[in-house]
This record gives sequence, structure tokens and C-alpha cells, in this order.
Amino acid sequence: MAIRSRAQRASPGRAETRGERNIRWIQEWCRIPEGKRQLIGKPVVLREWQKAELLKIYDNPAGTRQAIISFPRKNGKTALIAFLLLLHLVGPEAVPNSQLYSSAQSRDQAATVFKLAAKIVRLNPDLSCVTIRDTAKELLCSELGTYYAALSAEKSTAHGKSPIFAIHDELGQVKGPTSELYDAVETGMGAHDSPMSIIISTQAPTDNDLLSRLIDDALSARDPHTVVSIYSAPMDADPFSEETLAACNPAWGDFLNADEVRRTRDAAKAMPASEPSYRNLHLNQRVELNSPFIDRTNWKACGGSVADKFTGPVYCGLDLSSARDLTAFVMISQVEGKWHVKPVFWLPGEGLAEKSRADRVPYDVWAKQGFLETTPGRSIEYEYVASEIARLAQAYDIKKIAFDRWGFRHLRPWLEKAGFPADALEGDAAIFEEFGQGTKSMTPALRALETDILERRIAHGDHPVLTMCAANAVVTGPDDNRKLDKPKDRSRRIDGMVALAMARAMAGTLKVAPPKTYQMFVYG
Repeated sequence: MAIRSRAQRASPGRAETRGERNIRWIQEWCRIPEGKRQLIGKPVVLREWQKAELLKIYDNPAGTRQAIISFPRKNGKTALIAFLLLLHLVGPEAVPNSQLYSSAQSRDQAATVFKLAAKIVRLNPDLSCVTIRDTAKELLCSELGTYYAALSAEKSTAHGKSPIFAIHDELGQVKGPTSELYDAVETGMGAHDSPMSIIISTQAPTDNDLLSRLIDDALSARDPHTVVSIYSAPMDADPFSEETLAACNPAWGDFLNADEVRRTRDAAKAMPASEPSYRNLHLNQRVELNSPFIDRTNWKACGGSVADKFTGPVYCGLDLSSARDLTAFVMISQVEGKWHVKPVFWLPGEGLAEKSRADRVPYDVWAKQGFLETTPGRSIEYEYVASEIARLAQAYDIKKIAFDRWGFRHLRPWLEKAGFPADALEGDAAIFEEFGQGTKSMTPALRALETDILERRIAHGDHPVLTMCAANAVVTGPDDNRKLDKPKDRSRRIDGMVALAMARAMAGTLKVAPPKTYQMFVYG
């Protein structure tokens, strides 16, 4: 095969490694497809950082099954994808009669990858053995029997396909921990002895998103067949300095248009609402684009262990849900100068897997791990919730339970049946206290909670459901008139943070009264 033999010529001295051979092939056969006019059509010259990535992938002593490369936008991501695809389609990595795919979340992104690869083919007459099918977004080398197609999540999945090589483009755009397209491509590789997939993307906004989970697992070095490279600015670095931008953008001072990045930076500096997007796209930081109430760094800093049992006064927040949504009951108690947090979450047991897929959240996994409790049936049974609150009231010295008035009239009869007397439900000495969800009540509650988090006076134990709620919760309004809200994606839950804010408000405003004992039985 002419296209392969040229790259296989031996160099003087020591034998080439697999990675060195692939670097040489790309520089010999691939042409610059776009950019500066005077460079288009010239042979590609890989940068040292690009060569280092190829060596990491192809010279891994354990052999690479998956590689993850994450860097900010405009650092030549799509061109690198095109080079790798051609390397496996018609270069020395090509396996006769094999399938290759690139996956993207949108049709436009999938088309961009295909068009760039097609441009490279057209710019080199020696690659004329590759047939370009523009309408179908496919490349075919009939001489080797190799085939490439661009897939998008908008159009279809890859069920029934059997790729030996795949590139997942901008996987960071996947919200939540699962992607049908990603799963279909990865599981389709099972028929091959040495498949390989490469993820090239900017980081996802939250820890719960698919790419974040894959990155965190790769960084743990659990699997030597997975390699990972993250070009990202530290969260405590000055986000607007030239040094920070240069450190995390490998093409800074080269082919990256620094003036455009500076314009984006200056806009983010002038308009704080634009800063999260700037941080995510140009610093490659894992930053929630909706500017959460508490940023990821400060929340994680409060992830210390929680006391097994609360022996002091306990204050609670109860956020009731609709029939099939998340219900949250959060308890806090002071232990050695910190507010320790114990949350309880409920979802219906039936249909939990479907709910996990719909919300793109691993509720079913959390339930198995003990972080989420399930109620009988397909809806939240208030009878069950009331009996559980009664059980907790027997186990802890609960002083106050703040509740949103929504749904409480349906819960109250079951609380009475569970053993709460009437004066525990209403009146000056009542345990249960109505708490408004508007800015009047929420502003001081959020101020107290935010201060405690910033001063590290909270310990939440990295509870995954509560952490999800913290990542989702955004604030509306100025500092003196705020309340919690969901981001634009209304399926993302914030119930745990609402309940935590209410619990903190109860702890801060409660006037200590003489203790009162309630005789209760645990229903059921």
C-alpha cells in the first residue's frame, strides 16, 4: 500500500517508536486545511505539545484503550481530530476493512470534523485513493476497505456499528453522566482486540457530567490503558492575566488568535455574568456556566467528614416535591464549631431507572450506594415521608423544621398519624415552621449559609446528591434581594440546597425556649 509504505521507511539509527512513526506520517501526508492564506496546502508541522500527546497515546507501555485530551477552545482541536482520523483511515494505523467514527453532540459540529478531514484529502493528490461522500459525511479507502463517518447525537446513535477507532468531539457538552451516543460507540468496540477511542474536548461545567466523571476516573490512574492530559488554569489563578492564559492555552503565541481571546477576557471582566463562560471555554476550568450560588472550589473545600451522630440541637429544612420529583430533608447540627450536614433524599422506587435517564442523573446508583432513599410505588408517598421524619425526630434533638407551604397541607395529616401532636405542628412552640421561598426569607438565609461556606464552617461530607443540588442552584437578584433558582434546564434539581438554606435559617434565628417533650410513635 503506497500510502502506508512511505511512512514505514526506517530512519537511520534506532528504530522509530509507534508514536514517532505516526508523527512523521501526519507531517508527511497531511496538509494545513485552513487558517492563514499563505499556509493553506503546506505540510503540517506538529507542535511539540501535539507530538507529546501522540507519543503519550501511541507509546503507552500498557497500550491505550482510551485517551482524553482537554484544552481550551481555538487550540487546533478539530484539525488534530482530522489528522488522527486519516492516520487510522489510510495511514500506518489503518486496519483493513475497519470502521472509524467521530461523534459530536450537534450536526454542525459533526459536519465540521468531516469537512476538515475532506479538505486535507483534497489538498494532497497522493490521497486520491480516499473517496469523499459529502452528502453522507463519509470517507472511504476502497484499497484498504476502511470507512469513516461523522455521527451526531441530534441525528442518530451508533447502535449496530462496530468501530475499531473513534473520536468523541466536545464530549464536555453532554449534560449529566450519560450519553446514548457515547455508550453506543464505546460498546460497539467490543468485537475488536485493540480498539481505541480518543476524547478531545473542553471541560464540562460540573462534576456530575459525563466528561468530568471520565476525567476524574482517568486521573486516579486506576486503569493504565487510559491516558489523560488536561490543559487548565488553576481555580485560584488570576483568570484575567496573560500568564494564566498562556499557561493553559498550548497554542498561545502560535496559531491561537490571542487578540480575540483578549476581547473575550475584557468582556468577561466588564460583565461578571460572562465570566463563567470565559473561564470554561478559554481557561478550560470546570465552571458551571449559570454561575451557581456557591462555586465548585468553595463547596469542595467544605467536604469534610460528618459526625456519625448528632448529640446537640438539630435544625432542619424540608423541601417537598411533586409526586415524582426529589424530596429533601436536611438536618444540621453544630459539632466543634462547624455546622455538620446530614441530608435525606427521597424518590419513588418504581421507575427510578427511567427517572435517572430523563434527568441524566445516576439516582439509581445513588440509591444502591445508600445516598438516596426510595419510597414505595411510582410517586412520593407523604405517608412514608411523615413516618421517616417521625423516626428522625425520635433519634435526634430536633428543634425546628422549616418547610415550604407548598404541599404541606397534604403532609400534615400523615404527620399527625405518625405521632406529632397538634402543638408540634402549629403555634409558638411548634417544631414545624413555615418558610417562604421568596427574597424576603431567602436573602438572610443565603447570606448566613454563604458566609459559613466561605469561612469553612460547614461540613457536608461530599454527599453526591447534595453536591448535585449545590452545582445546580443559582441565585437571582442582587445581594440584598436574593433567592435560589434552577438553571435554564428545569430538570436539574436544587431541592437539597433549598432545604439546607432553610435549616441554616432556623439555626440562626431560633430563640431558645424551655425544652418540651413530645410523646410520639413511629408510624408503621
